[in-house]
Amino acid sequence: MTATLTAAASRTGEARAWIDARGDALLARTEAWSRVNSGSLETSGLAAMASLLAEAFAVLPGEVARVPLAPSERVRADGVIEARAHGDAISVRVRPEAPVQVALTGHYDTVFAASHPFQTPARLAGDVLRGPGVADMKGGLNVMLAALQALERTDVAAHVGYEVLMSPDEEIGSPASAPLLAALGARSHVGMTFEPALPDGSLAGARKGSGNYSLILTGRAAHVGRAFDDGRSAIVAAADAVMRLNDLNGRRDGVTVNIGAIDGGAPVNMVPAGAVVRFNVRIPDEGARQWIEGEVAKVAACACARDGIGARLHGGVTRAPKPMTPTQATLFGWVKQAGESLGLDLAWSSTGGVCEGNNLFAAGCPNVDTLGVRGGNLHSDQEYALMSSFTERAKLSLTLLHAFGAGVFDVRGLRGS
Repeated sequence: MTATLTAAASRTGEARAWIDARGDALLARTEAWSRVNSGSLETSGLAAMASLLAEAFAVLPGEVARVPLAPSERVRADGVIEARAHGDAISVRVRPEAPVQVALTGHYDTVFAASHPFQTPARLAGDVLRGPGVADMKGGLNVMLAALQALERTDVAAHVGYEVLMSPDEEIGSPASAPLLAALGARSHVGMTFEPALPDGSLAGARKGSGNYSLILTGRAAHVGRAFDDGRSAIVAAADAVMRLNDLNGRRDGVTVNIGAIDGGAPVNMVPAGAVVRFNVRIPDEGARQWIEGEVAKVAACACARDGIGARLHGGVTRAPKPMTPTQATLFGWVKQAGESLGLDLAWSSTGGVCEGNNLFAAGCPNVDTLGVRGGNLHSDQEYALMSSFTERAKLSLTLLHAFGAGVFDVRGLRGS
């Protein structure tokens, strides 16, 4: 930790004390938000959550806007492509004329549908708050807001402009909010995303890229007793495609292909005419992306080459890899220094997971994307956040924002501007 950062951090004492005093309120609001089901496809719950966020973030000195998102496409189980509606994105822009511009992103959707039994938060023994979205990432949104409110109480606030973007579709790959993330990343010097950190406080470093595909297969129905040979089974074609896709694993370092589901079929006395194979790919770099795209296309071509079978690919790589470049390493060095000023020894490690940080990076915006609460068991009914981490992580983000505004960390230089 440099003497310059120590001097700058010493000027945030009142703001840090304000965050400490807000600890109980942050927990209570996270619990309230957790009780609102906002599964990615639950439009009424997403609308309710968006209203709560708009109200909460209205305390910042910028206009809160609800941004309607265009529908995305999804493949139904019968192979038909249909439009899928999404909730609104929520944006807040403050001081767009300031010399330093920061993108702060997060999502308010969860993986839990309204029919899922996991709907209610609970405080458990020790430091544990369990509940849907308490870590991923309604707790993180509370950390973000507290850090920004604290920033407004400091001597450098006028030097920091920022734009908050909260999306309703991150858990399904950001199909509708991706253009907003790209535009935000393009006009910002640095990005801060509030996905949860690991329980020990570690951050995500390099991230793989990700793609979601549906392979739509069509055959020919027939009566299995009277005209079996006239039929062309889409299920058999799907099974062959699944094995070809699975065989791609292990052929290129860091590339994985996961078969998530096979939809389709017919009564056992009918040759099935339709099937959909749904799969995900993870890639460590751009070369791997080009390779897997080519291999997936070959699998589709092999399916088409079967007598009487048609095949069509839908989807693709939607989040590019986020490697640990020298610029990213510089930014993570700053995060470590900021942590040291608070008595935290922060580390980071590579991950196969993806998030909005991938989108910002693809737009040329250096970013750190696990600034939310410490927690674990994500995407399960055991999801939890550590209650002590709410104020801890808000103070970490405050320290970073203040250092950006004070010029201790030259975020403009990250992008050469």
